[in-house]
This record gives sequence, structure tokens and C-alpha cells, in this order.
Amino acid sequence: MKQTRDYPRLTVTEKAEKLIRAGHPWIYHTEVFDAPSCEDGALTDVLNRKGSYLGTGFYNSRSKIRVRLISRNANDRFDEAFFRRRLCYAWDYRKAVMGEDADCCRLIFGEADFFPGLTVDRFGDILVTQTLCLGIERIKPMLLEALCAILREDGQEIRAVYERNDVAIRELEGMEQGKGFLPLPSLPDPPASTKTQITENGVRYLVDYENGQKTGFFLDQKYNRRAVAALSRGRRVLDCFTHTGSFALNAALGGAQSVHAVDISEAAVGCAWENAALNGLAGNITFSVENVFDLLPRLDRGGYDFIILDPPAFTKSRHTIDSARRGYKEINLRAMRLLPRGGLLATCSCSHFMDEALFCEMLRSAAADAEVSLRQIEARRQSPDHPILWNVPETDYLKFYLFQVV
Repeated sequence: MKQTRDYPRLTVTEKAEKLIRAGHPWIYHTEVFDAPSCEDGALTDVLNRKGSYLGTGFYNSRSKIRVRLISRNANDRFDEAFFRRRLCYAWDYRKAVMGEDADCCRLIFGEADFFPGLTVDRFGDILVTQTLCLGIERIKPMLLEALCAILREDGQEIRAVYERNDVAIRELEGMEQGKGFLPLPSLPDPPASTKTQITENGVRYLVDYENGQKTGFFLDQKYNRRAVAALSRGRRVLDCFTHTGSFALNAALGGAQSVHAVDISEAAVGCAWENAALNGLAGNITFSVENVFDLLPRLDRGGYDFIILDPPAFTKSRHTIDSARRGYKEINLRAMRLLPRGGLLATCSCSHFMDEALFCEMLRSAAADAEVSLRQIEARRQSPDHPILWNVPETDYLKFYLFQVV
């Protein structure tokens, strides 16, 4: 029997109802008929125009996403036990799909784990979080205390939780920006340094979780980097947009004849060099601070036989897809023209808005203009600690292809 509903109510359009019934958790401001009598960040029941229950979620009048659903079960009680079960499901999933790699992985991937707007990355005994949903913001101490307890019960010690809430989107959601350690009753005093060391695919990295991009390290390319290492032996590798050197390091440890890594950020290249030294590879990799768009036209064909393109997201909205497509095409066309017959190309996009169909169409166009054929070696996605929910396309964002150019 369904429990008595004590939550405020919100009525949505037929369009929103169809999306909810299909499993999508977001309700936009244009799909709402009335506002519930509750404060921002509180839970509200969502109903169709006939008064039928559709789900419950966090309401925010300041957000274009008015409601972020957390349940479509009218019998759910949203107490600490409810959220603890959700956290246990997330941890059990990581143990199943990541195995020994669960010591450095994404523990919570927002909507894909039914925690809207919440990211939790694990770097050994450090958790780094980002919160983009006001409702989650209000209960985050309880959530993160419970997550630390779950890990501790499983023999996983956590030393600190660090928040990377220094993103402008929080202000659009009615929250302040900021970063720093989150004090929790069960945790000791925070470490003096905000740098830690992790090992991934046998490669050691220094992770600056205070100042690095996002949460300090891009965990989603973990197994794509390993795929690059497996193909690098004897190759002359050019790693474009190297950031902190992860693809370059994997290529070098994979037996590459030479590796040159390039990034426009001097700070990123400095960190990449540190990581190379940490792995005893400072003499195996050369680095330069350059704009890849300026570098590729200057290079001669055949100087490299493996080119890696791992650019930042060229678009974060549908309004800039055309310019992003031109940027992706330019670097891929240049790389295809530079590679000799039989050379290898690793290319990817981390933008959800540049979907697979658009990305593949761009690659076909670039190959035609370069007068080459692409022999696909592998088509890959983000690592499984960043799970894709098929009914939530926003969770499917990383496209990664390995080709031989013939």
C-alpha cells in the first residue's frame, strides 16, 4: 500500500510526463504548471494533470531544471536509510566493475547513480566531491559521512573529503562557489597538502585536487589510456592536449620509440613533467607548451606514426555545436594528413552535445578531405565507473576511437 504523501505537489505537462515515464530524471521550468509551496532544495511530489503520482525530487525555483527526481516509487521514504542503500548500491557496483581499480575511481556519477548533481571521485584515501544540486547540498554532510562509513566497513580507510565547488553553475542554482575540506565527525584533521599520489595502469601520478581541473584528475579515460599503451611499442607518438601527461606516460611505458607531449597550459605541462620524473620517464618524453591548432600545420608528414587527440570539450551547449565541429575537424584532418600509411590515430570528444553521430560524421568528412581511409581498431567509451544510463543521454559523453590510417 502506498504511504500517505506529505510532500508539496507540483504538476507537469504531458511532455514532462512522457520523459519521466521513460526514465529521465529532469523536469525543466517550461514543463511546470504550478510551483509547490516549499523552499528551494526541498523534496516535492510530481504529478500529472490528472493528479497521478510520477515521482519525487529536489525542487529549485532558481534552476532551469526545476525538479531533479530521485525516485518514482510512491512507497519510498527519503530518510537516511534510503540514501545509505543508494550509496551501498553505488559502492557495490564499483567493486564489481572496477575490481582492484576501485581504489581510484568515480564513486558517485550524479544521475547515473541516482544522486542528481553529485560527483564523488576517490583518489586512494581522499574523496573529492562536487555538488551541483541544491537538494543534495542540503544533505551532503549526511551523505558523505555515510559513504565514508560504508567504505570503512569494507576495509577502505578515508583520510579526508575535499570539495571542488568552484564552478559558476552553482551560482545559477542558488549556491555559492568555494572549495576546501569538508569537516566530518568521523574524519581526522585534514592533511597539510592537497596533493596526493595515485597509481593507474602501473603509472604513478601526482594529483593536485585543490588546483587541478575538475576534481584533479580525469579518471574516465583509465582504460582508454591502457589501450593506447598496448599499441605504442616502437611508435613515434605525439600526444596533443596532454594535460598532466597521462596518455604520453602510458605510451612511454608501453614501449614507444619516442613521445612528444603538448599542451597550451604551462602549469599542466609542468605537472606532466613532474609525473614523467615520478615514473623515471623524464628522459623518454619531451614536452612543449603550444597551441595544438598552431602546431599541427607546422609539422611534416611522417614525423610521427601515432597521434593522440584528447582535447577539452569544444562545446558545452547546443548553441556552439557548429563551431565545435569545425574545431574537431581541423585537428583530426591535420592529424590524418600528418600520419604515414599504417599510422595510428587516437581521437576523442568529451562533450555530450557532440554526440556519437555528429562525431563520426565529422571523422568521415575529415578522412575524405585528407584522402585517407580509417580502419577502426576500437570504439570505446568512458570507464565503467562512469556508467551510462540509456534513458539519460547526458550520462553518455565520452567517445574514443582508435584507427589505423590507410
